[in-house]
Amino acid sequence: MTTILQTLLASLVKAALISDDAASLRWRDEARRAHAALASDPSAVAGLKIDGIWTLAVCEAEAPELRASETRVSFTLPVACPFSLADITDPGFDIDAGVERIVGSASTG
Repeated sequence: MTTILQTLLASLVKAALISDDAASLRWRDEARRAHAALASDPSAVAGLKIDGIWTLAVCEAEAPELRASETRVSFTLPVACPFSLADITDPGFDIDAGVERIVGSASTG
């Protein structure tokens, strides 16, 4: 489940960074699939350290091969994850609101 949680967080970050609507929608769809898997068994991630997984997800999202398309905003992502495990595993978690929360939690440059 660690990989699924990282995929969810990385997909949210990618959707927040990318200005191309079609590409952002693809990352949001990826996040929805990962979220569905997590929401089906939230106890599987109960003991995980979300801030550590957040760091890995941000590194994945900021990979050099993706930088050219990440033009929505220029910002520094927070060190701490803007979501708790309870937030991210809630069946009602709103992917679009999550993307906007990431944008809002970043320091713009």
